[in-house]
Amino acid sequence: MPLTGADGRPLAVAYAPQPTAADTPYRLVLLLHGAGGSARQALDLLLPVADAQHLLLVAPQSSAASWDLIAGGFGVDVARIDGLLASAYDGYPVRDVTLGGFSDGASYALSLGLTNGDLVDAVLAFSPGFAAPPATHGRPRIFISHGVDDRVLPIDVCSRRLVPRLHDLGYDVTYQEFPGGHEVPIPIRDSATTWLTTQP
Repeated sequence: MPLTGADGRPLAVAYAPQPTAADTPYRLVLLLHGAGGSARQALDLLLPVADAQHLLLVAPQSSAASWDLIAGGFGVDVARIDGLLASAYDGYPVRDVTLGGFSDGASYALSLGLTNGDLVDAVLAFSPGFAAPPATHGRPRIFISHGVDDRVLPIDVCSRRLVPRLHDLGYDVTYQEFPGGHEVPIPIRDSATTWLTTQP
């Protein structure tokens, strides 16, 4: 379902599976699109598995071509995300919060997740460029994937530098490289979903 602001501009899209008979709480997954992308593209990252895994998906639209952190620091996009999360908590039973994203959205998910690791239990970062948290709190689990032939965010200067640094800082990081470019292949999506839903 699309969520719009007072001016009619899209703020986010969201998807909630039907409640179960036992009213099982959802895992809320905030999904962040890449530069120049759309909230719908971010939602589509995990939409095919949302029903089976009981995932409440929320995908905001960045206020500019990419996220505020890329343009200089947390600001309007964080405020929008805070509002969306508050609305989700008001409307649905939620047990865990995961941040996920692709490309610039993956970098943003990592930066937000490391900053708010006391509130976020896991981060899914598909082909990230960097992580730049202004401060770190907590220890969220992290899944990172990257294509060895990525020409947009080359793996050697991105994930192959980032993952060892995160390990050195004490984070539990699961890392998968795959033959391909700047993309999220179905096997990687499935691997990430299994990782997310089978660990405590």
